Amino acid sequence: MGKFVVKETKTGVKFDLKAGNGQVIATSEVYTTEAACLKGIESVKKNCVGAVEDQTVADFEKVTHPKFELYEDKAGEFRFRLKAKNGEVIATSEGYTSKNGALNGIESVKENAPDAEIVKED
Repeated sequence: MGKFVVKETKTGVKFDLKAGNGQVIATSEVYTTEAACLKGIESVKKNCVGAVEDQTVADFEKVTHPKFELYEDKAGEFRFRLKAKNGEVIATSEGYTSKNGALNGIESVKENAPDAEIVKED
């Protein structure tokens, strides 16, 4: 069972979505308040049902929001970002060495986020 770990940073509050094995599968932006961070978590829970837009292939098919955007970064790693219905990025992944790794990360978000508990880390 996954969990959202909320923690304070020097500039605000952010969350990490962790899988049952404790591995971070998605991270938020830094929010100015804990309340805004908690709203971000609710948004991830609601929007993680979106389809995948694979931007690593030529002439990729555009998908409507909410969606996961799968892309390759400048370092050649595969990443994804989850976008809400309004098009805002609400969670991002780490870099994966393979496209399958990133796709597995997306599946993990879809499986873990909806029922994940929220834990505050000091």
